[in-house]
Amino acid sequence: MAQTLSGKTLSGKTLSGKTVAILATDGVELVELTEPMKALNEAGAAVEIVSLKAGDFQGFNHLTPGDKVTADKAVAGVDASAYSALMLPGGVANPDQLRANEDAVKFVRAFFDAGKPVAAICHAPWLLIEAGVVEGRTMTAFDSIRTDLRNAGAHVVDEPVVVDQGLVTSRNPDDIPAFNAKMIEEFAEGRHREQAEKTQGVQPVAH
Repeated sequence: MAQTLSGKTLSGKTLSGKTVAILATDGVELVELTEPMKALNEAGAAVEIVSLKAGDFQGFNHLTPGDKVTADKAVAGVDASAYSALMLPGGVANPDQLRANEDAVKFVRAFFDAGKPVAAICHAPWLLIEAGVVEGRTMTAFDSIRTDLRNAGAHVVDEPVVVDQGLVTSRNPDDIPAFNAKMIEEFAEGRHREQAEKTQGVQPVAH
């Protein structure tokens, strides 16, 4: 059953002992990376930033270059089994580059196959489409990619945050408070058997 939330204060959830991956690269919308990362750290999670290569990549504030972000690891060398959950920030160029990288797509798909929770905001669901995991799901996203989601078989709604069996999605930076609250809640709950069931028999987009 999908849920929607207009926003509420998070309380009583801990991610102590959990390691969360954030997958991002050049063009990431900084606030969609830094604010969820702060919330994850405050909830007790260990956070690792994974990118196309280890080291610095360029963050953006909408269309203006901002601070650089340092990736802890390259996606080609990491295993999703090392993480409890995955967070995907937006920005236009960020998910567009990631969805063209086979290692990044496989990394994302592995979380769904294992029933692990995933949170994606703004343009990040482009990467979920590429991983073949949106069909039959209720989701939201930035308005310009909602047609892409519908074409991939998702049921798209215009809500601040939507939860569907461990998958958390939001539309834009204004939704970050609600997004963070539901992200922490789902990550604290851990594996969702239904998450894996939704992707059985559905293959990622072939490259």
